[in-house]
Amino acid sequence: MLFKLKKKQPERQRVSVIIISYNNESQVAKCLDALRQQTVSPHQMILVDTGSKDRSYLEKYREECYVIEAEPHCGFCVGNNLGYLAVDPEADAVLFLNPDAFLFPDFLENGARYLSHHTDVGAITGLTLGYDFEMKKPTGFVDTTGIFSTWYGKWYDRGQGSIYDPVNSPGHGDIPAICGAVFLGRKKALDQTRINREVMDSRYFMYKEDIDLSLRLLKKKWKLRYVPELKAYHCRGWKKNRKEMPRQYRLYSARNELRVNWGRKHLIGSLYSLTKYLTVKVFNC
Repeated sequence: MLFKLKKKQPERQRVSVIIISYNNESQVAKCLDALRQQTVSPHQMILVDTGSKDRSYLEKYREECYVIEAEPHCGFCVGNNLGYLAVDPEADAVLFLNPDAFLFPDFLENGARYLSHHTDVGAITGLTLGYDFEMKKPTGFVDTTGIFSTWYGKWYDRGQGSIYDPVNSPGHGDIPAICGAVFLGRKKALDQTRINREVMDSRYFMYKEDIDLSLRLLKKKWKLRYVPELKAYHCRGWKKNRKEMPRQYRLYSARNELRVNWGRKHLIGSLYSLTKYLTVKVFNC
């Protein structure tokens, strides 16, 4: 009697999650609640506090999370690097997750399965929709479907601010960069991009570090993929009117965009970013 052999299925990916908190107590609670509701539980949850005024909220999470109390004001990148050092060596993938990002219940299951079946993909993200935390409801707008660049070097989140239309939303596809709010990377790929043990370049401090990491993954011949079945909400902190953001934040963003464009030898992009940086520095625009 002949038996038909079943095709061997890829093993389930073990996903470690890193969350950086800086005065995000309320949002962390909702973020972790969404992780508890996943159809496949995270392999590990790492919560890094980078200097909240009141850190007492961390006590209630010590049993379910690996909690790190980082040096105050060390920055988003350093916080993620500290979290990455705590990732279980047995983990297959790492999800960098903003505290104000809330996953749909099947995100980890579908994300892990996708990485299992697409071994040439180094990192993935999904459809990230806007969420109003104060009103406790979705905004109805797209937050990001991946990060892209104009010909003159301006980096932007595709679809941001547009009304969510499930019929005409982008399909699967390779993208130039992934937003760090919801960034699911294959650990093997991330390890290959590390510089002096840093997965995120600490010189960036905050903003555009996700683009830098994305470009390093591409340089190592890994693909970056947008997978629309993966869904999450994000309460974006950057305001539409740039002047409403603190000047220091705008300087970080402009300086880091210049660093990104200079690093990829994009002359026009470097000139554009330098002009933007000087505009903020000199005219506070």
